[in-house]
Amino acid sequence: MSNVEKETPNITPPSKWVDLYGDYLYRFALSRLKNPEIASDCVQDTFLAGIKALDRFDGRLDIKYWLRGIMRNKIVDQIRKSIKTQTVDISKEDEALMESMWYKYSGIATTNPDPWEFNPRKQFDNKEFWVVFKECVETLKNPIKQAFILKMLEDQTTEEVCKVMDISPNYLWVLLHRAREQLKIVLKEKWLTIDS
Repeated sequence: MSNVEKETPNITPPSKWVDLYGDYLYRFALSRLKNPEIASDCVQDTFLAGIKALDRFDGRLDIKYWLRGIMRNKIVDQIRKSIKTQTVDISKEDEALMESMWYKYSGIATTNPDPWEFNPRKQFDNKEFWVVFKECVETLKNPIKQAFILKMLEDQTTEEVCKVMDISPNYLWVLLHRAREQLKIVLKEKWLTIDS
């Protein structure tokens, strides 16, 4: 028995982590990274980091959720790495959007986007809606999808998302605007046909 295990006898020893938590952590990573190979690497990195940090484990959380917390940081690192390797072209549509932002903040009125044809808030408790919504989110392309998931679904602050994605708040606003516009179109196609 190692010194670490003697100091923290009430936790599951690292030798059992793969069997007990490997599948759970893999599914968690895969649901966010969408790449089996990268998700697998992320699990391995999490176990290694967990072993190195085990002396700091205070027992307030179940070890499973403590490892998931470490994994969240590994996932953020992976997203940051993938964002830095992607090239982003700002289309004329985005340039126009940025210009309209300038008009908005300078006090010059701009047109509002078309309203949604249904109220998503009324569908909050509808399980079928959330299945379709998840499918619609999956149709978004990165970095739009990553920005939407981090900000809107994981409820991270603008500052946190910008730090993770290494982007400016203005560009995050552009990505979120594009995500909403694209989701509005896809939801209209997928949900209204089911709902009607």
